[in-house]
Amino acid sequence: MKCPHCHTPELMPTMIEESLPAMGCGTCHGALVSLLYYRHWTEQTKEPESPPANTTVETTDTTEAIVCPKCSRVMTKYKISGAVSNRVDVCGTCDDAWLDGGEWELLAALRLSHKIPAILTDEWQRRILRELTADTRRSILVRSIGEAGAQRVEEFGEWLDGTGHKSHILTYLYKKK
Repeated sequence: MKCPHCHTPELMPTMIEESLPAMGCGTCHGALVSLLYYRHWTEQTKEPESPPANTTVETTDTTEAIVCPKCSRVMTKYKISGAVSNRVDVCGTCDDAWLDGGEWELLAALRLSHKIPAILTDEWQRRILRELTADTRRSILVRSIGEAGAQRVEEFGEWLDGTGHKSHILTYLYKKK
């Protein structure tokens, strides 16, 4: 099997964690992980109780579509979180995940190494999209009225949500023009 990122070296057997085998690339340090082996690993190991020390994790992320090294079908990309741009590539046919170099360490640093099946759900992906949309809307507001103005709008919004007259107040403000 060829590396889907480098396209040159053969993938070699490796262990990304104790009891978690994968096929790894010696050049880009990516790994093809069988989700069957991964599920077994999560059942056998406990999630870390304390978060790892704040360390910077260097990663690569394949931005273009990649094909599964086993079946040559295009793999589906799943965002890991809204805080990072990295995505896990998954082959639905072979039930394998491609982790670019450093992504396993990133998952561990984000305390998501035991949550890959959750990352692959529509619910997880919709939540990330909602978070990114809210962040974008806030950025636009800050660019328009400044940080202090945006904070006042947020405070007003919180106050408005707590009143029993939200629709009346919004109608008044809208018709006030």
